[in-house]
Amino acid sequence: MRYGWTTGACATAAVTAAYTALLTGEFPDPVEVLLPKGKRPAFALATHRLAGSSATAGVVKDAGDDPDVTHGALVVATVSPAEPGEGVVFRAGDGVGTVTLPGLPLAVGEPAINPVPRRMMAEAVERVAGSCGGSGDVVIEISIPGGEELARRTWNPRLGIVGGLSVLGTTGVVVPYSCSAWIESIRQGVDVARALGHRHVAGATGSTSEETVARLYGLPESALLDMGDFVGAVLKYLRRHPVPRLTLAGGFAKFSKLAAGHLDLHSGRSQVDPGLLAALASEAGRADLAGPISEANTALQILQLSEAAGFRIGDLVAARALSTAREILVGAPVTVDVVVIDRAGAVVGRSGP
Repeated sequence: MRYGWTTGACATAAVTAAYTALLTGEFPDPVEVLLPKGKRPAFALATHRLAGSSATAGVVKDAGDDPDVTHGALVVATVSPAEPGEGVVFRAGDGVGTVTLPGLPLAVGEPAINPVPRRMMAEAVERVAGSCGGSGDVVIEISIPGGEELARRTWNPRLGIVGGLSVLGTTGVVVPYSCSAWIESIRQGVDVARALGHRHVAGATGSTSEETVARLYGLPESALLDMGDFVGAVLKYLRRHPVPRLTLAGGFAKFSKLAAGHLDLHSGRSQVDPGLLAALASEAGRADLAGPISEANTALQILQLSEAAGFRIGDLVAARALSTAREILVGAPVTVDVVVIDRAGAVVGRSGP
């Protein structure tokens, strides 16, 4: 299946083209961007305009073969000078949401442009400034025409992101989502690991958790299973085709779902249950945290509340997730441990040998 590009990658391309034109008077087309993993895709411009002290460029998002709600959306960046010393200032234009509730990795009132896309755009501004003689002090306004309507088909309204879509992406690349193909890839990964004689494999929900678990245990790439949301597929296949040791690694939110007994961690098929996490806190002697946890808006907010109170809720989530895994693997000669991480890849919970 064909890969695509995230909204953040498209926004970075638009920013690169617009800022280049602001400094030189010419829009690069196509425009190349550097993604976090080192890829350098080139994007054709769908629109561009140079008007006085601002420049605007737009890129049509191509999500590849993934059924992404924003596939085909126009991602537009308008770049204008900021006050000296301000650096890069982000603003939400038409169709981009604004954060109104706590618990997200952005402050309330900020444009819903996530940290990695912000960093990608800021680094692109720095590169253009260095090559074209700019100061790097700019205001970036991102717009996605029709984004407010598209956002109604996402989780944004529930998360308190109002007015439009979020600008997302951690790698810049959209991996096409096919359940059957992904599960078959997991099975093949287990088969290869067994054929190579690996006695320890790790299933990770994403690239950050994969990097963390590989570093923790020194595992080779052939022992790493990109399980995504399909933890059930890993467990069920290993029950029939065992490897002596399995490590499951994933983010706090996803493994909170595993702790609740969900084997498919996709946001469309399972949700974090704050009530369960509040109950875990009470059972651990922290009834004072049960109320705030049950009223929290996101898993990130729950983790932050717990950490601020010196309470390692991640360990409890890991223990419950381990219990779920053992129930599926019952009878199989597989020893399991669980590693829970935060968004930065720091370990916030562990359970098992």
